[in-house]
Amino acid sequence: MSEENKNNNKNNGSEYEDVCYICRRSERVAGKMIHIPNNICICKDCMQKTFDSMEKMGGPFAGMPYMDMFTMGQPPQHAEVPKNQKLKKKKEEKKAAKNKQPEGIFDIKHLPAPHVIKGTLDEYVVGQEFAKKVMSVAVYNHYKRVLTDTGEEDDIEIEKSNMLMIGPTGSGKTYLVRTLAKILQVPLAITDATSLTEAGYIGDDVESVLSKLLAAADNDVEKAEHGIIFIDEIDKIAKKRNTNSRDVSGESVQQGMLKLLEGSDVEVPVGATSKNAMVPMATVNTRNILFVCGGAFPELEKVIKNRLTRSSSIGFTGQLHDEFDKDENILQKVTTEDLREFGMIPEFLGRLPVVFSLQAMTEEMLAKVLTQPKNAITKQYQKLLALDEVDLRFDEEAISAIAKKAVEKKTGARALRAIIEEFMLDIMYEIPKDDLIGRVTITKDYIEKKGATVIEMRGSGEAKLLMQRDELPDKTEN
Repeated sequence: MSEENKNNNKNNGSEYEDVCYICRRSERVAGKMIHIPNNICICKDCMQKTFDSMEKMGGPFAGMPYMDMFTMGQPPQHAEVPKNQKLKKKKEEKKAAKNKQPEGIFDIKHLPAPHVIKGTLDEYVVGQEFAKKVMSVAVYNHYKRVLTDTGEEDDIEIEKSNMLMIGPTGSGKTYLVRTLAKILQVPLAITDATSLTEAGYIGDDVESVLSKLLAAADNDVEKAEHGIIFIDEIDKIAKKRNTNSRDVSGESVQQGMLKLLEGSDVEVPVGATSKNAMVPMATVNTRNILFVCGGAFPELEKVIKNRLTRSSSIGFTGQLHDEFDKDENILQKVTTEDLREFGMIPEFLGRLPVVFSLQAMTEEMLAKVLTQPKNAITKQYQKLLALDEVDLRFDEEAISAIAKKAVEKKTGARALRAIIEEFMLDIMYEIPKDDLIGRVTITKDYIEKKGATVIEMRGSGEAKLLMQRDELPDKTEN
């Protein structure tokens, strides 16, 4: 065997694979390659075609067009051939093989109990104890119902536990549902109710949410029928008040979703969101699909306050109209009557039996969000700077200062990233300039624009350098 072939055989275990010189198929498609001089690889099929053509021509193939003999006179498709005749394996395949996860949990013996589901949610979501408890029980009961397959023929049929979560912006509604689907390893489709319109009008009709779920399940209908659909901004389809025009994106959308929430067979286009597209249709049964609706419901607080202060405010037992003005968690006192007053129709609310609200993010909760979850924002930046071999640290007072600023913005946990992006910009820009920097400590004064960060150089544990905001030095001194 030649040295060239030996080297080729040695490379078989590398991240590259052989490609046939003629048909351009890779080794995993065409099978083991035959190596010939000049570092050329040919698959067995093309080699056999070569011998068959030689036999028909009645002589050696010297002087004949090499590619035309196998492409029946067509010009060569690949004029330039890589020197080593290798094709890099797809990163997606390697990553999938490395991070291969088990199939979905659709076995009653392996369905995690509510306390296990909540324990996993605690690793990712800070606070919202009541909401996590409600969701864990509802999801457990729903999939226990799916796995035991109670049908109409049973004496006792368990109904679906669709959920409606109410909470201010940035309280973690979408993140809770996304984490829940990750725990159960089921398909998840997240859609926005603001784009939904009545059937026949411009926009997405109600059935388009099933198209997204089918796509998330790789067009597997059976897998999609056990999935979760999260419809965000559900408050935007409330009944419009004081309008004479047709309400094509409000009450009519709620009415169109009734059968979807309860359970029905729906024709869904495969690979498209429009029924008018020339694509095949699949029938999806929504009976075992868990629907979770969420929304901030702005001005719902006013409806709740009006109900709570409706009684007379005269006397010792009377309630003042401004009694609940400073109650940040007034949404937890919501009732079905309040939601009907807001604009949700009774039939729609009747198909969402589990109604709960999320707490408003306090300064203490926001401080925990910064540091405790597995995917905390501070941990993300620490990992980014660790790639430059720099240790990033945050003082406890700095964490409190960030949380205080976030509370003032009144956008929940979403404000945290905006604040951190602002003061980390200069650090992320300047730190890579100096390879001697080993540690950066974010201080409270730096957050409040009154002082500087603390920089420690490599090899000098006690040496510190102050880095003023917007006046970062290009060269450091010990």
